[in-house]
Amino acid sequence: MNLVYDVSDRPAFGKVLVFALQQLLAILAATIAVPSIVGNGMSQSAALFGAGVGTIIYLLFTKFKSPVFLGSSFAFLGSMFAAFAGAVSVEAGYAGLIIGAGFAGLVYVIIAIVIKVAGVRWVNYLMPPVVIGPTVAIIGLSLAGNAVSDSLAGGFDADAGAFVMNPHIWVAFICALVTLFVVMICSVYGKKFMKLIPFIIGIAAGYIVATIFTLIGNATGNAALQIIDFSAFQSMKWIPDFTFLTAAKGFAAVDGKYIATIAVAYIPVAFVVFAEHIADHKNLSSIIGKDLLEEPGLHRTMFGDGIGSFVGAIFGGCPNTTYGESVGCVAITGNASVVTILATSIIAIVISFFGPFVTLLSTIPGCVMGGVCVTLYGFIAVSGLKMLQPVDLNDNRNLFTASTIFICGIGGMVLKIGAVTLTEIACALILGIIVNLVLRGRKKKDEKAE
Repeated sequence: MNLVYDVSDRPAFGKVLVFALQQLLAILAATIAVPSIVGNGMSQSAALFGAGVGTIIYLLFTKFKSPVFLGSSFAFLGSMFAAFAGAVSVEAGYAGLIIGAGFAGLVYVIIAIVIKVAGVRWVNYLMPPVVIGPTVAIIGLSLAGNAVSDSLAGGFDADAGAFVMNPHIWVAFICALVTLFVVMICSVYGKKFMKLIPFIIGIAAGYIVATIFTLIGNATGNAALQIIDFSAFQSMKWIPDFTFLTAAKGFAAVDGKYIATIAVAYIPVAFVVFAEHIADHKNLSSIIGKDLLEEPGLHRTMFGDGIGSFVGAIFGGCPNTTYGESVGCVAITGNASVVTILATSIIAIVISFFGPFVTLLSTIPGCVMGGVCVTLYGFIAVSGLKMLQPVDLNDNRNLFTASTIFICGIGGMVLKIGAVTLTEIACALILGIIVNLVLRGRKKKDEKAE
């Protein structure tokens, strides 16, 4: 695609701040959602701080050549729950979060060393466009249910595959549509600068509409219109509750059995996230027109992801991962400037100490973010489909490979092997690789016969 700002470009300082705020808004909802879901007193501000620090470390390892933000990973949710479930106290659970992130980071480092020694040709052999394209598309499509659910304020039950009526559904839908259409109109018809910040304008428009509905609801006592919960300001904190401070009280209660439990919960997930790491960077490479697996190199992106994830968990408790929302933001705006990502990281660190602003951002309704995510997740899916363009789908070998990945991924194939859960993306990718290798072998036989 044609980029407005390339990776090495440096927009004016004022523009960088605006672009960074937009990146922050794109990744915010998911980053602060993880500590909220896990609970046990985990801090949203600390998670934001950890994401900022983790991203800076990633940028350093990748020589500032990979423009993507690292945020709290949903893949480790089950592992984090296991850390608290197996702990003798909440403080020991926090110690488990750091130990687990250390195990995951170690897996990343070992893989990075192997890649450094063996190179990346094997990655391209196992994951050609016919495999990686559908996998990237699945990453976006697997999130479609979340975007719809948020847009309807939880009105769509993805598991049941049906709509569940709630008091906010129509108000939420209106706010989501306002956000969605403002984003699209700004991106398509806006002037140059407006095209670069469609998410800021869209989120602001959606938030204003949601605020109007809420004020009317408060004045009339109509709960169906009260889409924003401003009570969050009453319990806001100015200083983040860093994970390592709480964990310091719990390390004494950690024993060998608990460490083994944590290892089993974290290490297998790290291998699953490795597959998603490759898919994200393949996708980003297609957007910026540079193969990140070659330069700065997959070993560097893995080192950065692993060390950045561990350090982020020390502060916020949540292992980090490269964010599809960040990649989608780069694709839609055409702004791949790594300076923007660096500025986003710094802003995330700074505002984590400013309670009112973090709280304000946390009050952005899910329906507003749902409207934004329709475009973000959609662009991820379409990016994957673009990777399929050079693939000959008239060849049944390619057709079977792609169809296996699409059906298993969209169908939600999730397998549990003991304490390990293979997500639909991991299952689809693994099966796709196997199918492609089997049929590729058949292709070689056919070529010899000819």
